Amino acid sequence: MSQRALRGYQVLLARTQTVHRPVGPLAYDCVKVIIVRDGSAILFSEFGQKPVRPGDVVVLGPNVLCGSEPEGHITVTTIYADTDYVIDQAFWQYAAILHDRLDAPGFVREAFTDPAQIIRLGEERAGLLMPWLDELVALSVDGELERFHRTQALWFAIMDRIAPYLHVTDHRISPSQRARVVPVHPRVRRFAPTRSEAAEVREALMGAIAYSWTLGELAEGVHLSTKQLARVFSNAYGKTPQAFLTMLRVEEMARLLRETNLTIEQAAQRVGWRSRNRASIAFTRATGMTPSAYRALRVTGNQHPA
Repeated sequence: MSQRALRGYQVLLARTQTVHRPVGPLAYDCVKVIIVRDGSAILFSEFGQKPVRPGDVVVLGPNVLCGSEPEGHITVTTIYADTDYVIDQAFWQYAAILHDRLDAPGFVREAFTDPAQIIRLGEERAGLLMPWLDELVALSVDGELERFHRTQALWFAIMDRIAPYLHVTDHRISPSQRARVVPVHPRVRRFAPTRSEAAEVREALMGAIAYSWTLGELAEGVHLSTKQLARVFSNAYGKTPQAFLTMLRVEEMARLLRETNLTIEQAAQRVGWRSRNRASIAFTRATGMTPSAYRALRVTGNQHPA
């Protein structure tokens, strides 16, 4: 495969940015590791609302909604890691207890059941990561394929300091701890493309999030059984079609609450929820914050400098 075909896709990507205004909630189809370098914020996700400050590390599984309200400003470095890449590393790390690679996804689902974690690493320990983070960001911007091994070395060095503090669960102990890390075929791998049926359903959902889709209707549209569609779609995007639609609705409802004067009930109806109560439950479950509390961020955000 030529370098031209590969260019534009990186299994690891790092960016440093300073944020002054409320962000999100947003979800990414990858694992995210966020290191707080300066400032502070209130983070809201499935763990509820938590403050983060310099020295904190936030680890998010794929397709997990997360937003933030900076307290003045916050500067973070975010590492985006391809889900399959992370699962493959887990296989080699635990190869002594896994039968083969096919065991790795299930093991990761059961061992890392928290969809989002905040690690209080501390400023002193986090400070040791800064040179590596800066170099990883520089390599990500350059996109140099020739430095792929250096990029991996930096990732391993950073995770070597963070991994000992990750919460690992031997078994699920609460309903909120559910498997969220699902193996996903990177869409850019020409030798393992996303099933066209999954892509069709995704486009349909994104094109009409307010429509009352049923799994049967979606399956009929791509000529699959409901069971087949659920499996194909989950393999491609890490969520069932219904869960993916809920994520899209929460993201759009959050945007409406930030950018318009619609009431919470009107915003809920605009994205497809007929019941304000149902919308509130879904929104709170995904972001750790009620719609009314999230709307209040807009007032606070207007006080922040640009």
